[in-house]
Amino acid sequence: MKVLAAASEIYPLVKTGGLADVAGALPGALKPLGIAVRTMVPGYPAVLAALDGGSLVHRYDQLFGGEVRLIAGMARGLDVIAVDAPHLFSRNGNIYLGPDGKDWPDNGQRFAALARATADASRGAIKGYRPDIVHLHDWQTALAAVYIRFGGGPRTVMTVHNIAFQGQFPASLFGSLGLPAAAFAIDGVEYYGSVCYLKGGLQTASAITTVSPSYANEICTPEFGMGLDGILRARHGVVSGIVNGIDTEVWNPETDEDLAVRYSAASLAKRVANKRAIEKRFDLDEGDGLLYCVVSRLTWQKGMDIFAEAIDGLVASGARLALIGTGEAGIEMAVLAAATAYRGRVGVVTGYDEALSHLMQGGADAIVIPSRFEPCGLTQLYGLRYGCVPVAARTGGLADTIIDANDAALAAGVATGFQFSPVDGPGLDHALGRVARAFASRESWTRMQKRGMASDVSWQRSANAYAALYRGLIGK
Repeated sequence: MKVLAAASEIYPLVKTGGLADVAGALPGALKPLGIAVRTMVPGYPAVLAALDGGSLVHRYDQLFGGEVRLIAGMARGLDVIAVDAPHLFSRNGNIYLGPDGKDWPDNGQRFAALARATADASRGAIKGYRPDIVHLHDWQTALAAVYIRFGGGPRTVMTVHNIAFQGQFPASLFGSLGLPAAAFAIDGVEYYGSVCYLKGGLQTASAITTVSPSYANEICTPEFGMGLDGILRARHGVVSGIVNGIDTEVWNPETDEDLAVRYSAASLAKRVANKRAIEKRFDLDEGDGLLYCVVSRLTWQKGMDIFAEAIDGLVASGARLALIGTGEAGIEMAVLAAATAYRGRVGVVTGYDEALSHLMQGGADAIVIPSRFEPCGLTQLYGLRYGCVPVAARTGGLADTIIDANDAALAAGVATGFQFSPVDGPGLDHALGRVARAFASRESWTRMQKRGMASDVSWQRSANAYAALYRGLIGK
């Protein structure tokens, strides 16, 4: 089976978040199942630089303001088709944001070009290639489902990684999209008088998936649907949740070169060397007490405002904290102020560092994920894999992937982490208290670590579910 995927980022070529990890790992997981995935991606400088012997497979004299070429080839083991459009993608820095920290003003045209190229490729624009399924990831590619719906093409799967990001643009953009007038309607891209790419994808895709079963249910409610819950309820028959996996070769504590010392579930004592390395990197006092880590965008969605207020109590309990992230200015200021007030107890690195995130999972005792909503989450899966016990809100994929350490689960030896609800200050404080009490029993804590490390967080089950979905859509 041939699947043409489309994504705005893909690991290891370009990454800003978990979407890239999924787009990069799923093709490899599907390959043993007889499914060949090619991925359409923007021709960012990093993507074009990674292409090994790419070849020109299609050309547009003009598409959204300039010449566009489709370059196909292998890049870091991935079969990709790069949309080489210098006027749209040849930019340094963040792939979505300009130097002023705001969305690039032409993001509507940039990702319409990605979607248009995907739709054209699905209809035979690339000689000798016609996919059986087109798999679209998030709003940046959702418009491809609309192009296919109104222009013909194969069945489409629309995966929502985060429904909060929808790709809304002024109605004046519609005329440049090359869609028939009928597409600017309630069953197309029209949304309260504007153009909404994700809404169009949800209306026109053959199947809709989210990245966890709980999130699939949540986004059908007004609380979590971000205004699109009505569409999802109307199409509930084609909505499903398939929990994400992780690349267990990239995330493997036995082989991870970003760790100070590698280890396994049978040699957990070696993790202390990674704890020492974290203490050095974050200027923390050395000790064997409870060390929390946070690897997150510092945003309201991630609950980081709640966490910032909990730091005083965390330190008062005798624990320490290593945090890496960037985001909303007010939250950044709050965590940096805590690092100043509690030198040696709280360390903060702003920005993102992939290698450092591996070290933190490999040496911290617990990772805190207090998200108000979380479609799937990957950091808790990394934590389980590395014996870094997750402490997470009971929402979305966090609820689906962690077994809470309540008394019954602890007694049965099945607990893998801690969940809390409601997602507020008292809820988080109570969870941190439970963690501290559990950590005091090192034997019980070690059992929990080992149970988490034995969890199946790979892509195998998820890939099987996607394969079944694809085959159902095309009748195989």
